[in-house]
Amino acid sequence: MAQQFAQQQHRSVEPQSQVAQNRQKAARSQEQEDALDAVLDDISSTLETDAETYVSSFVQKGGE
Repeated sequence: MAQQFAQQQHRSVEPQSQVAQNRQKAARSQEQEDALDAVLDDISSTLETDAETYVSSFVQKGGE
């Protein structure tokens, strides 16, 4: 009986640590998503204000 109780306790600890790990992963994922959104917003605003200059900066000129 004592072994069964010890095993049951051990099982209940593992899901809690998994929950904590999943929450940390979700938080990191959200941070990365927010950073990517910020970069995309910056690109979008640059293109809205001065698309021609932005695009021409990537075009090679003769001999470059």
